[in-house]
Amino acid sequence: MKSKTKATLLVICVGLISTVVSLAQTVSNAPAADLGKMTTTNRTEPQVRGGAGFGGNNAATQAGHRKMLDLLGINSIRPGRDGMNPNSPNAANYDEAKANPFPNLPDPLTLKSGEKVTTQEIWWSKRRPEIVEDFDREIYGRVPKETPKVNWEIISTTRETNGEMPVITKQLVGHVDNSSCTNIAVNIQLTLSTPADAIGSVPVMMQFGFNFGAFGRPRGTNAPSGTNNFTGRGFGGGNGATWQQQCLAKGWGYAVLTPTSVQADNGAGLTQGIIGLCNQGQPRKVDEWGALRAWAWGASRALDYFETDKAVDATHVGIEGHSRYGKATLVAMAYDSRFAAAYVSSSGEGGAKLHRRDWGEIVENIAGSGEYHWMAGNFIKYAGPLNWGDLPVDSHELIALCAPRPVFLSAGTLKQGDGWVDAKGTFMAGAAAAPVYSLLGKKPFVATEFPPTETLCEGDLAFRQHAGGHTDGPNWPVFLDFAGRSFKAPAAKKNLQPEN
Repeated sequence: MKSKTKATLLVICVGLISTVVSLAQTVSNAPAADLGKMTTTNRTEPQVRGGAGFGGNNAATQAGHRKMLDLLGINSIRPGRDGMNPNSPNAANYDEAKANPFPNLPDPLTLKSGEKVTTQEIWWSKRRPEIVEDFDREIYGRVPKETPKVNWEIISTTRETNGEMPVITKQLVGHVDNSSCTNIAVNIQLTLSTPADAIGSVPVMMQFGFNFGAFGRPRGTNAPSGTNNFTGRGFGGGNGATWQQQCLAKGWGYAVLTPTSVQADNGAGLTQGIIGLCNQGQPRKVDEWGALRAWAWGASRALDYFETDKAVDATHVGIEGHSRYGKATLVAMAYDSRFAAAYVSSSGEGGAKLHRRDWGEIVENIAGSGEYHWMAGNFIKYAGPLNWGDLPVDSHELIALCAPRPVFLSAGTLKQGDGWVDAKGTFMAGAAAAPVYSLLGKKPFVATEFPPTETLCEGDLAFRQHAGGHTDGPNWPVFLDFAGRSFKAPAAKKNLQPEN
């Protein structure tokens, strides 16, 4: 075995160990009520309701959070909501009468000068850059002007099956140039599967997810959840075809990117990963990028690779993520116009939910030590001394940055355990982004009242609350039909002999 291959396999093993450790931290921090939901038929991401997050009790994480408070000149911030104890003084609010303490949203079609945006040219040349600057400085942080190059290596190419569908699966590692700081290594883990019988390139849906087994491929070629074998996440609602199999049924491919191979999901990791590499191991400044921007950056680097792979129609690559990765999905879609469609599942606070809403998780939860690493340090200010109403932007404007491309917003129900993410606040954000879609000649959903469960509010911007809990499964078929309206049909299939 060549030395380069040995080194690559070592990197993979280290990355897998890191991912398992992160998951173990999640399980150890998750409330008992959430752990009960972690089954193979009802996929849930542990929702740490109070700000623990991955590695939230780590001493280095706490120290990093304290350092950021010091940089901001803040002694303390307000506590986040407690989603587990309804008798807590900081219990999460699920009363709509109390949910809108700051009802006035920034107008996405009014310049800071007060001038109204009346043309597409004004939107692209003036207003959109204003919104991007506010998100960069105050919410998600700035990506460095120069980031290291990524060299993609195909570790293996395997002909296998997913269900009854023959696929070609590539295991890839994106080696990030670390010549500026050799003590920090970043190796991006990605799997790509395309129909073996396709002629020409095919659309691909890429998911922020977890990879297990032989570097992302579960043991055996017919594993029910394809390349994303994590507590049922690959399942289409618990029974029936997985999301990967649903993609294959349309003639599309699928990919899974492991975000924690780009940047760790804890504050202690901010001096490592791509953020640490760009800072040469030094702590962040208050306006520098957090993990959500870093994960989105990783997705863009995967898209760079897709543009070189003849099996992929890189003009029709969609992106999907659930919960914290739903947040990353929306950020990736907003900042990289090459992504053709997005499925944003149960993204909650820091994602599609309005920051100004008091429902479930709130700004203070994200600003706490367990989750602050997702955002720019400046975001912490809005948990004290400033408030949510002081935010220069809100999530409807993040959705607006995705226009005119198709975005599908999704959430489950309070009754089934997805109240924390605020389905109505997500719907309201979509409705408030509608004028930008209209200005750009696209059709947003036109509903103004929160719809009944399982009602599709459709257009080029869509919303649907499924009847399940904290899962992306039930809305996969609806999203794929939604995305299929703008994705071109793949070329006719080859006539292949049945496999032995």
